[in-house]
Order: sequence, then structure tokens, then C-alpha cells
Amino acid sequence: MEDLRFSFVAWPKVGCHTNAEVAVSIIQTLWFLVIFPMPVILFFRCSSNFSPFSPALLSHAFYARMDMTSLTESPMKIMIYTVSALTSALLALTARAEIEIDPDATIHDSPTTLIGVNHIGLSVKNLESTLAFYQSVSGFKLVSRQSFRNSAAADQLFGVDNVAYEIAVLEAPNMLFEFIQFEHNAYTQMRKMPVNGPGMTHTCFQSASNDSGYEKFSDAGAAILSYGNQPIDLGGYGVTYAYGYDPEGNMFEMEQLDSGPLAQIETNLRWIDEGHSMWMTQVALVTHDIERLTNWYSDVMAFRPYRVGDYEGHPRMAEVAGEPYLSLLASWFRMDSHAKTIELWQYRDPITPEPTGKKGVTDFGYTFSIEVGDISAEYDRMTSLGVEFVSEPIDMGEYHQVYAHDIDGNVFALRQWNSPSSQFSVPNLEQ
Repeated sequence: MEDLRFSFVAWPKVGCHTNAEVAVSIIQTLWFLVIFPMPVILFFRCSSNFSPFSPALLSHAFYARMDMTSLTESPMKIMIYTVSALTSALLALTARAEIEIDPDATIHDSPTTLIGVNHIGLSVKNLESTLAFYQSVSGFKLVSRQSFRNSAAADQLFGVDNVAYEIAVLEAPNMLFEFIQFEHNAYTQMRKMPVNGPGMTHTCFQSASNDSGYEKFSDAGAAILSYGNQPIDLGGYGVTYAYGYDPEGNMFEMEQLDSGPLAQIETNLRWIDEGHSMWMTQVALVTHDIERLTNWYSDVMAFRPYRVGDYEGHPRMAEVAGEPYLSLLASWFRMDSHAKTIELWQYRDPITPEPTGKKGVTDFGYTFSIEVGDISAEYDRMTSLGVEFVSEPIDMGEYHQVYAHDIDGNVFALRQWNSPSSQFSVPNLEQ
């Protein structure tokens, strides 16, 4: 895959010493400020064949450098030097580009029966300690805890003979957080998830800044990955960010919202009024090929991402990731009308390695489920698209479920609650 950047334009020079260089500088400045945005705008407004990271978008037909060698004389050195210097300083400070593909796009645009993210799953080595860690910080309610063995349904669901496990379920205000301890993983070595993946690297916990989740996780003993001793303010818009690790090396994100961003989503204020101090928002997948994975999820979920981003050398983002330098691409799918997202990342520096194989359904780490209204229909539809399932949909009592792999080998599930009025169905969880 081509190295996709929004920083390929020749930036206006800060130091100009000849009249020719001055002329080049002003034309480069105008090129960036006026001409450069037009093909991007036209592409995303007019293209019905969407590929957000298509080489066509970044082709030299749009962005080829202009031949300015014939421009040899200009007396405007001082003025253009100033414009060039200011423009270069501005570009150096931003170091990022985001394009709103379709700001209003959500899972509700999908013509399928997909409803939304129902749960985040976490396969752990020690259920007792991991559950206690997250419950003490989040305050999420324990709604179920049970053990399974000698279950033909479970064997089929996980694709493992004679599987034995214990599962505990926490209820966040807007989704479920499910912890599973498999007996056959008792002697398996744990590993810390690298920030640059590959795989499902983390989920995200949001809280109000004045009741900071960052402070709660830190006090509970989380190993903070981000630089410094406080969450990072990326851009002065009222949200701070940090990454951390739980006791087993699973990464998670902490976002703290000031009163302005907090009030933009009505449910946030209602959850706080109801006594909640934290909620979950995100499935984060890190890939070596973001174009391929973005298009795969677009096809399978049948709706487009609402935003793509390109970040090169952004110092605050590097601090969040705990890296000295950062270069990466991103895309986001909105999984409800508010804040739930599936976000995809491709790190260019440090580079995201290609996965060596598929993640096992029972392996340590994260999985997630998408709730559907008709699991049989979605199983058939996705199978026709080439999605690889572990089994057919299995009746697990309260719900039917089936596991699958995406094109990168990440594990996700489809889930349909047997009763549409279940309190754990997405429409009821998100009320």
C-alpha cells in the first residue's frame, strides 16, 4: 500500500534568498490554501464509488508539484517571506488533516438489520482480579456471573471441544462488558498489547473531567502508557486523552470531557444524573492496511465511515500513545447516534506489523459483538460476502450468537436477543 499522507505538498519555505525562491514560495502558498483543497472536496462530494484511501485520491494528477523553474524574477521578497513563514508555522502546528466523509453517517443508514455494538468481550487469565479492577473503577453493575462446561452449544459457539469457562457481565450505561476466563488458558502466557497493534488494541471509557476516569484508573493501579502524569489535551476543545493497561496488559483509553463537550450529548448528562460516572464508547482496531479494512467494514456493515484522518508528527497525539513520534491514518464508523464508534488505525511510525494469523476466539484480549435484528439473515448475507464464521448461529439461552473473523483476523460476533424487549438489547441499553 502506498504511503498515504496529506503532507505530500511542498510546504512554503521559511527562508527565501532569491527572487525565484520568493516566487515559488507565494505560488506554493496559494497552491496549498486555494488549489489544494478543491480536488479533495470535489472527490468526496461527487464520488459515488467510495474508497477513502484510494490512490486516486492522492494521485499526482491532483497533487503533482508545479514546475516553477521558469519563474526567475520577483521583487516581493519581504512580503512573501512573511506569508511563507506564517503559513509554514501554521502547518507545523496542526500536523494533521481530517476529512468529514459524511458527518451524519451512522449504522442507522445501513439497509441491513444491524443495530449497534452490544458488548465488548475480554478473555482474561484471572477473572476475579480483572473483574474487581474494572468494577472498582467504573462502578458498572454486575448483572451475571456463571460457569459452563459439558455444553454442546458452547463447544459449537467457540469452536473448542469440551470448553469450560466462567463468564461475568458488567452493565455500562450504554453497552455490556463481558469477561471470560477459559480453563484451557490457565497456563497460557499473557502479553501486553502494543499501541501500534495489530488487532483490537483497546476500548474506551469516557467520564466527566470533574470526576476523572483517568484519576480513578491511576489510583486503582493501572499502568499509564501516555507520557506525563495527567491526560493529554490534544487541541483545546475540552477533551483529554490517555492510554493505560489493566493488570493483565490489556490496553484501554480514558477520555475526560469538560462541561461543553459533555453537554453536547444529552445521554451523558442523564447518565450522570442517574448516578453513573463512566460509560464506554469504542471498538479500536489497528491494521497494517487501513484501506482494505475500512472497505471491508463498509461492505459488511453496508454504510460508510463518517470521517478519515491523516496525522503526521502531531506532538500531543504522540504523547497520548507514549511514543516519541507518531504518523498514522484513521477512519471512524459511528455505531449509534451519539458517541459509539468503531475506529480503525494504521500506524506508519511506529509501523503496524501485518498479523501472523487469525486471533483465536478464546485467545486473551478483546472481542466485540454487533447486535442484529435477524441473525439468520445476517449470517447468510455476510457469508455471501465472504465472511468466515466459526459456526452457525447458536442458541445460548437468552440470545443467539455466532463468532466470525474480519479480513485482518480480528474476532467479532453477531448477537440477537431472543426477546426484543430484553433490557440488554441495544435500543434499551441506549435509552
